[in-house]
Amino acid sequence: MVIKILGSGCKNCIALKKNTEDAVKELGIEAEIVKIEDMKDIVSYGVLQTPALVIDEKVVSFGKVLKPKDIVKALKKVQ
Repeated sequence: MVIKILGSGCKNCIALKKNTEDAVKELGIEAEIVKIEDMKDIVSYGVLQTPALVIDEKVVSFGKVLKPKDIVKALKKVQ
């Protein structure tokens, strides 16, 4: 599983990355977490607000920092 955090590196992007790491750890799953900061790459996902969360190339959230419990729910839907 590949999880991407789309964002410029702002505090919200950093918080989303940490919450994602916590959710992956809680579920005990193998996942590669990648930070995407290039605006061309971010726009290619159709995302206009960051931070955004992409799981296996599917945008599941943008414009807000999800809590770990919400990321867990999103990860379970994708599995």
